[in-house]
Amino acid sequence: MCEYCHRQLQRCQLSNPSEFWHEELPVFVWGNYGGVLKRAIAALKYDNKPQLARPLGYWLGEAWQKSPVAKESKKLTVVPIPIHPSKRQKRGFNQAELIAQSFCQFTGYSHQPFGLERIRETEAQFGLSVQERSQNLTGALEIGKSFRRNSPTSPVLIVDDIYTTGATVRSAAQILRKQGIKVYGVVAIASSKKGMMR
Repeated sequence: MCEYCHRQLQRCQLSNPSEFWHEELPVFVWGNYGGVLKRAIAALKYDNKPQLARPLGYWLGEAWQKSPVAKESKKLTVVPIPIHPSKRQKRGFNQAELIAQSFCQFTGYSHQPFGLERIRETEAQFGLSVQERSQNLTGALEIGKSFRRNSPTSPVLIVDDIYTTGATVRSAAQILRKQGIKVYGVVAIASSKKGMMR
C-alpha cells in the first residue's frame, strides 16, 4: 500500500471506537464505513487484495489496545465470522479471518479461525431489512470443530469486517453462548453511524 493510501485510510478512524461498548452485545468499531475505507474493504473482498487485511487488522488491534475496554480483560480468544466453504473456495480466503489474524499478531490474543462454521450459504446481507437479515442467518452458523473438541477457557471476542445491523454477530454470539461460551464483545473494522443506531 502506498503512503498516500495509508494516510487516507487512517483518516477514517473513529475518535471513540468504544462508543457502543455498553450494548447488550458490546461493539468496538475502528472506522467509519464510507469513502476510502468502504473501497478498501470492497477491494479486499472482491478484487482479490487479501494484503489489505494486514494493516486493517493491525490498526484495529492498535486502537483496541489503547482503549479502556481492552484493559478489562487481559486474555481473550478471537473468533472471526466464518464464510461458507464454497465462498471461501471461490475467494481463496475469509477476510474476517485475515483481519483477526493480524489483530491477534498485534494484541497477542489466541486466534481460533474455526470456532464457528457457516453451514448454510446465505444471500448477501446488503440491501436486506433488519428482519430479512435475521431470517437469512437462521441455521447458517454453528459451533466450529475447534470448539466442539475444546471450549475456550477465556471469553470470546468476535471479529468481522463490517458491522451493519448486527444480525450476523448477534447470531454468532447466541450460538457461542448456547454452548456455555462467554462472549466478551465484537470488534469490526467499519460501521456506518446508521448501522450503530439500530
